[in-house]
Amino acid sequence: MTEPATIDAAVEVRDLTRTFGARKALDRVTFDLPTGAFLSIFGPNGAGKTTLVKVLTTLTAPSKGTAKVSGFDVVADAVELRSRIGLISHNPLLYPDLSAEENLVFFADMYGVPDAATRVRELLVAVELDHRRLDLVRTFSRGMLQRLSIARALLHRPKVLFLDEPYSGLDPHAVEILDHLIEQIRADHTFVMISHDLVKGLALCSHALILAKGKVVLSAPREELDEAEFAETYRATVGLGVA
Repeated sequence: MTEPATIDAAVEVRDLTRTFGARKALDRVTFDLPTGAFLSIFGPNGAGKTTLVKVLTTLTAPSKGTAKVSGFDVVADAVELRSRIGLISHNPLLYPDLSAEENLVFFADMYGVPDAATRVRELLVAVELDHRRLDLVRTFSRGMLQRLSIARALLHRPKVLFLDEPYSGLDPHAVEILDHLIEQIRADHTFVMISHDLVKGLALCSHALILAKGKVVLSAPREELDEAEFAETYRATVGLGVA
């Protein structure tokens, strides 16, 4: 498939709806995210955050509406889109009976990463796991698994990186490693991150979005947000259980 023309929006969502039986996990969600931006998505459990990311990463099909990532439709262009995005989620998506190096080599081959051996070693060093590269993944701690999953997601230099609570389960040192990695690659990627941490999410983002009951409660660039008003909106729709 031909690459789409250069676009201003890395993510375009229009009236996106996803139903599960009678329940609407997403209810006419609409927003744009500029290329190079960092979106933090906030909301309570069950708000639709993970469902939204699953739709945008082609893991779940929408019931209605449309969504494009890097100009590719999440349904019609799903195969092409998958090679241009990365996903870090609660599931590390790693093979426990392979070593760290074997896991990354497998995914590098799957994505057709050029000079895979060099790229794998580079990322193992970046996430400070090079000394454990020959160890089986099933021997790794939760924090180490998350660090290796970060390396997996970055292997093919995706244009858009999706982060579903990436800091969950990380010890302070692993948090520092992830922060440093994001800082290093931020200029070359667009980020979409789910977060329950208002302070961390707002510190990282260029754009913020609150979901509640599958609907967009607030969506705005970071510079347009008053932090106190944002926190109050979050509490009113989420913290008090109204959402």
